[in-house]
Amino acid sequence: MNTTPLPILIAGGGIGGLAAALALVRQGFAVTVLEQAPQLGEIGAGIQLGPNAFAAFDALGIGDKARSRAVYTDEMVMHDALDAALVARIPTGEAFRQRFGNPYAVIHRADVHMALLEAARESDRVQVLTSTVVQSIEQDEHGVVVHDSKGGTHRGIALIGADGVKSAVRSQYVGDEARVSGHVVYRAVVDKKDFPEDLRWNAASIWVGPNCHLVHYPLRGGEQYNVVVTFHSRDKEEWSVREGSREEVQSYFEGICPLARRLIELPKDWKRWATADREPIGQWTFGRVALLGDAAHPTLQYLAQGACMAIEDAVTLGAALRRHGNDLDAAFSAYQQARVARTARVVLSAREMGRIFHAKGVERLVRNDLWKGRTPERFYDAMEWLYGWTVDNCLAA
Repeated sequence: MNTTPLPILIAGGGIGGLAAALALVRQGFAVTVLEQAPQLGEIGAGIQLGPNAFAAFDALGIGDKARSRAVYTDEMVMHDALDAALVARIPTGEAFRQRFGNPYAVIHRADVHMALLEAARESDRVQVLTSTVVQSIEQDEHGVVVHDSKGGTHRGIALIGADGVKSAVRSQYVGDEARVSGHVVYRAVVDKKDFPEDLRWNAASIWVGPNCHLVHYPLRGGEQYNVVVTFHSRDKEEWSVREGSREEVQSYFEGICPLARRLIELPKDWKRWATADREPIGQWTFGRVALLGDAAHPTLQYLAQGACMAIEDAVTLGAALRRHGNDLDAAFSAYQQARVARTARVVLSAREMGRIFHAKGVERLVRNDLWKGRTPERFYDAMEWLYGWTVDNCLAA
């Protein structure tokens, strides 16, 4: 067990930051989480959880908490948004679970965060400081000092930068620019009573169209439905989150089939994300500072793996510390080596999947032919690299 009086500092109290806190506590460290918001919480709506996420939850000791809040889908299904033709169907039932050792599920983002937060609150080794904005970081032979925007200082033996897509930690040590995609995402949650009966599928469902797509799936025991629409903006975008406009959404979805179009007429309130990622980088660790989650590898949403990758990062960091006897230098090096290529593959694959989803003209016809006649086993083979991750193989890179 680690006996140092100083904690490891974590910038960011979101999903990645709290997952890192749990991983570090399991290795005997005390942790101080520096969160810029006035209180801990998550904005957003639903997220999808692959088998790799459940493997990570189990490694952090919150498998039961997460499983109790999830909705387990029967399939992933893709339709053409113009003519409603079935493009692909991937069963996620027993054969899927047997192959990957865990289910596929959907869940409200806040429920994942709450499961992590509950576990953190159960520990006497996690301190959370809210309304604490990281301004700058210094290092010396004893560790790190974080200066916040109110003039406060926080000393720790190391710092994990889990402060999201606009990371102050990454800004200081990398200083790269975001790659704004021009793709805008609108998210909302709709109560079951307001959701069309003929779309109440127990599936992660996507309707793919020219320069746009729509997603829906059940949440919270089927009492709510997640609705997500994405389109290529006609305006120059900046990376941002704000309230959305029904009129803007509806202006981008002319020509799609009536069944899919009903989705954009449902929500009373939309939250609008102008999305971006960053070019993958090969260095995440800088002395006693390491990046994690979106601070390390912000990605577009097209593989539904942003939260999953952050939780994997946390588990891998814990495994690296365990392998190297809590030697931070050795563990940070092993963590970086294990994660860089895998997460870069997710970032680059998500970009390509966005192109496939939004194909038009002849590319749309090619897209619709890609998976014709493919068996579930062939789909599972193609997903092995992503869903086959476990705590036992997480350091194999």
